[in-house]
Amino acid sequence: MKLAFLGTSEFAVPALKALVEAGHDVVAVYTRAPRPAGRGQQERRTPVHETAAALGMPVRTPKGLRRDEEAAAFRALDLDAAVVVSYGHILPKAFLDAPVLGCLNIHGSLLPRWRGAAPIHRAILAGDAETGVTIMRMDEGLDTGPMLLAERTPISAGDTAEAVHDRLAALGAQLIVSTLDALVGRGLDAVPQPEDGVTYAHKLGKEEGALDWRRPAAELERKVRGFHPWPGTWFEVNGERIKVLQAALTLAGGAPGTVSLSRDGFPVVTCGLGGLKLLKLQRAGKSAQAADAFLRGFALPAGTVLPPPAVATLPT
Repeated sequence: MKLAFLGTSEFAVPALKALVEAGHDVVAVYTRAPRPAGRGQQERRTPVHETAAALGMPVRTPKGLRRDEEAAAFRALDLDAAVVVSYGHILPKAFLDAPVLGCLNIHGSLLPRWRGAAPIHRAILAGDAETGVTIMRMDEGLDTGPMLLAERTPISAGDTAEAVHDRLAALGAQLIVSTLDALVGRGLDAVPQPEDGVTYAHKLGKEEGALDWRRPAAELERKVRGFHPWPGTWFEVNGERIKVLQAALTLAGGAPGTVSLSRDGFPVVTCGLGGLKLLKLQRAGKSAQAADAFLRGFALPAGTVLPPPAVATLPT
């Protein structure tokens, strides 16, 4: 098929590579324009841009898609289909209608659950037993288009957002190739999403990573996994922010926020229900450490009561 590919993040890279390996003709790659990043604030290309350039593909980086000339240039590609994965721009109707088979989106959830920007993180945070990938024909709504194919995968007890991200990225790459093969043979019908079961995966913010010890330990443990590696989870003590990179559930007593030590020397924090054993910690500007080693260079004595975050996370 003659395709355009619209994507930005690492999640999209396996799909782009799979389409090329499957023999599809990717005539244009759309991605976000390079942005200043890092300490030197040098312009950095997106992962999709880097991949497309390495494959010798033409790359387009429009700042927006609303101008008539952008829609005309897209129509002029004379596409069979467009594949959209974690692009970052809303596609106007003129783009959606241009390819013969429409614009096909690889979405990292089992729609209609977790429409929106952060489906992987929200699924882990909610304690979902499974997630998956849905291939959807896009319409003008937010992840509301009819579904073409879907594939499930379990969320295991130790899964982080990073691990699930990588698994779904690979699964999405396989699924989009299967979808296009089926569409070539006219053997695939789009199915409207059910009205029941709709949830929204709202965009993550850095401050959302604050650990509120008044919450149940099971919820905080899921947050540690679901927010790894970004935006990360943290608590404050003596005015310093400490990142929590790994944690496990345990028993604990006392008021929420009370620190004790496990038999093997790891810090345990009492939560609203149960306790959280801190396994890996990191100070700002320092390397991550196992929490028992961390305590040898940072005072966090038993009996310390960690304060709740400044912005309350308890239900209203």
